[in-house]
Amino acid sequence: MLKSECYLIRKVLMALCLVMMSTMPPNVVSHESAGNVVLLHGLARTADSMNSMEKQLSKAGYRVCNIDYPSRKHRIEQLTHNFVIPEIQKCFADPLISIHFVTHSLGGIIVRQIAAENQQINIGRVVMLSPPNQGSEAVDKLGTWGLFEWINGPAGKQLGTTENALPRQLGPATFELGVITGNRSINLILSTLIPGPDDGKVSIENSKLDGMQDFLLVEQAHPFIMGNALVQSQTIHFLKNGYFQK
Repeated sequence: MLKSECYLIRKVLMALCLVMMSTMPPNVVSHESAGNVVLLHGLARTADSMNSMEKQLSKAGYRVCNIDYPSRKHRIEQLTHNFVIPEIQKCFADPLISIHFVTHSLGGIIVRQIAAENQQINIGRVVMLSPPNQGSEAVDKLGTWGLFEWINGPAGKQLGTTENALPRQLGPATFELGVITGNRSINLILSTLIPGPDDGKVSIENSKLDGMQDFLLVEQAHPFIMGNALVQSQTIHFLKNGYFQK
C-alpha cells in the first residue's frame, strides 16, 4: 500500500472518530439530572417562606428558582403575567425544557393560570401545598371587609368559592399534579367559617382538584406546611415518581 493511501486512510479514520465523539451524549452532572423547579410562595408571604423547601430540593439535585412576587398588590392575572412568568423566563430561558413547580397556597392558582392561558412554559410535575383549588369560604364571608383587602390585596378577594371565582373558572389539572394539605388549624376564628376539616385557611375538600394524580393529608397547619420535613420528602418523591410514598 502506498504511503499516500495509508495517510488518507488514517485521516478518514480520525474524521470518523471525531464525528462519533461529537454525537455521543455529554456526561450529565448529577445535580442537573434531577430537573428544574420553580417555587411559588403563598398570599402575603415572600420567597423566604420557601427557603427550607429550596434547600432540600437543591440537596436532591434540582436546579431551583425561588420566585418572589408582590402577592398583595395585584390581581392574580397581573401577578402571573407581569411578575411570575418573566422571572421564570429569566431562570430558565429555554422554552422547551420541562419545569416542575412546587407551590404554597396562592402559588398553586398561579400555576393553573399559566396552564389555562397556554403560556409558552413547559409545565412538568406540580406539587401544590395547601392550595385553595376550589376557593375558601373564609373569603366568601370576609372578602368585602376593608381590613381583609388591606391584608390580602386584590388577589385575596379572588379566592372565594362562588362559581365565578377564579379558582372555579380555571378548570381541571392539565399537568401531573400532587396535592398535599393539612388538617391542623392555628386560626380557630377562620376555621369556624369553613365547613368540614380544614388547615385554618382552606378546607381539605377545597384543596382538591379534578385531574390530580395523588393526594396526601398531613398533620400540619396552612402557614407552616412547606417547612415540614415529611412534606418536603414527599414533594421530592412526587417530582421524581409522579406519586406520593404511602
